[in-house]
Amino acid sequence: MQGVLLALVPMVAWGSIGFVANKFGGNAKQQTLGMTLGAFVFALIVFLFRQPHLTWPIFLIGFIGGLIWSIGQFGQFNSMKYMGVSVASPLSSGTQLVLGGLIGVFAFHEWTKQIQFILGFIAMIVLVIGFYFSAKRDPENTVIHEHHNYGKGLMWLTYSTLGYVAYVILFNNLSALWFNIHFDTLTIILPMSLGMIVGAIAMGGGKIKLEKYVFQNMIVGIMWGIGNIFMLMAAREAGNAIAFSFSQLGIIISTIGGILFLGEKKTKKELGYVAIGMILFVVGALLLAVVKSKG
Repeated sequence: MQGVLLALVPMVAWGSIGFVANKFGGNAKQQTLGMTLGAFVFALIVFLFRQPHLTWPIFLIGFIGGLIWSIGQFGQFNSMKYMGVSVASPLSSGTQLVLGGLIGVFAFHEWTKQIQFILGFIAMIVLVIGFYFSAKRDPENTVIHEHHNYGKGLMWLTYSTLGYVAYVILFNNLSALWFNIHFDTLTIILPMSLGMIVGAIAMGGGKIKLEKYVFQNMIVGIMWGIGNIFMLMAAREAGNAIAFSFSQLGIIISTIGGILFLGEKKTKKELGYVAIGMILFVVGALLLAVVKSKG
């Protein structure tokens, strides 16, 4: 029970990032830089208190991972600008789960049992149908869609997905298989945050206005850090499967937050589509958690 309660924290913290950052305002460059600065402050405090053994290989992997992560986050913030948080968030999480899962299966042979393949592919089909409904539009909702550009949103979503999936593969697969480097979240969070800052500056082309939006979005970076700490604690108490599945449920928080706090208008049909999409997404994520537990 304690592990489940701990897992609720990353669900809320990570699920709130999209709508909180957009509520603060600023462009994607400012949001990304602000978030990375907040993450660095959080990581530095953790490092000073814990004082982990940080080797150069771990530092390098963390720094590179942070660079790649910044591509994913910058792309996600841009996709939210063009599509809205309530549409971009479920699409982003869903595509990450499906693409990351397929790479894990075919490149790293993470599934070895027949039941994993059966449940895993059912989960992916459910996820695809789920984020189709979450992004489905009602032609009658002309007011809100006039301000959106779904073509550009999908382009940035592609960059975001590739960045996030590459970052996860580097940390979860390549670091151990290729470089024989093992670490935990609290050890690697500082070098990762440094890579995130450098990546954010690079994504901004070195031209980011240091306005209030940057400093306000530092809170978002602290939220990200808190989610990481509690994700690690939840995994220790309840196992990776439970921690993973609950972290994915943050999509419910971001979708509802976009509608309630950012004023993203939905018709009755679209609210119905969103409800169907969220239910399917939860089912798909939970099935993937079961697949992980069978490994």
